Amino acid sequence: MNSNSLVSISDISKEEILQLLRQASYFEANPNQKILDGKMVATLFFEPSTRTRLSFETAVNRLGGRVVGFSDASTTSSSKGETLKDTIKMVSNYVDLIIMRHYLEGAARYATEVTETPIINAGDGANQHPSQTMLDLYSIYKTQGKLNNLTITMVGDLKYGRTVHSLLMAMQYFNPTFNFVACRELRMPAEYRQFCLEHGIQYNEYTEFSPEVINESDILYMTRVQRERFTDIMEYEKVKNLYTLNAAMLDNSKPNLRVLHPLPRVNEISQDVDNSPKAYYFEQAKNGLFARQAIICRALGIQVPEIEQPLTSSNV
Repeated sequence: MNSNSLVSISDISKEEILQLLRQASYFEANPNQKILDGKMVATLFFEPSTRTRLSFETAVNRLGGRVVGFSDASTTSSSKGETLKDTIKMVSNYVDLIIMRHYLEGAARYATEVTETPIINAGDGANQHPSQTMLDLYSIYKTQGKLNNLTITMVGDLKYGRTVHSLLMAMQYFNPTFNFVACRELRMPAEYRQFCLEHGIQYNEYTEFSPEVINESDILYMTRVQRERFTDIMEYEKVKNLYTLNAAMLDNSKPNLRVLHPLPRVNEISQDVDNSPKAYYFEQAKNGLFARQAIICRALGIQVPEIEQPLTSSNV
């Protein structure tokens, strides 16, 4: 395994997380560089994606690199029965970095075992999504001015939502309090609740999306109930619209509250929330470009300047 691969947010330390955030800030101020000149990057998306794929490809292009790859696995040799191992080993012959999304949990970790080319996990099933976590952390820091001692309420699909799983693990360093709002069928999985217990992370579980929970939150992290994760369509229909946020529900919330969502949304955030100053999900998506520029440079071993700002272990 290449040590610069990023499969899980647990692959990197608190110091590395803070360094990536400082570098993201540098790229926000200086998005166009030529530091990837001569580098080839493959984006292998075995599962549909819009924001993740486009932001990774934009990041490479803005840094002067070149992109090859696919966004529809049905057009590749995997549709003919080629194994993931063979696909990864073949693509590794052509590129300096592989960015991969796959529908199977553990696929990205497996890819690191069959190649020395660095791998960035762009989402593996319901497991992990570390680059989304970095842009989420950057968004939280930009809106709150800190990462420490925040109340983060996660709403919706906490069972299959890989973004909430990764964010929960990353926040272990920053003394959060979590509110998990979900129906029993989509509650936070036992292994992540156990992770909270083992790391001294306070959390509360609710089935009701109440005003009290909203009004004590600093971050409201909404998620889509993911139809593609359900084998029983009737189960999906039963839970898909249980939790919907509208603008009126934010009336008595804290002034610093910001609403995040990894997108795409369906019905879980009403259109009227878009006009609220507390809506931050589109800016959150924009932050993905800068976070992913930093992650790409780390994977390729490229040194990046860091913006001088109060983002250190002692004061986040």
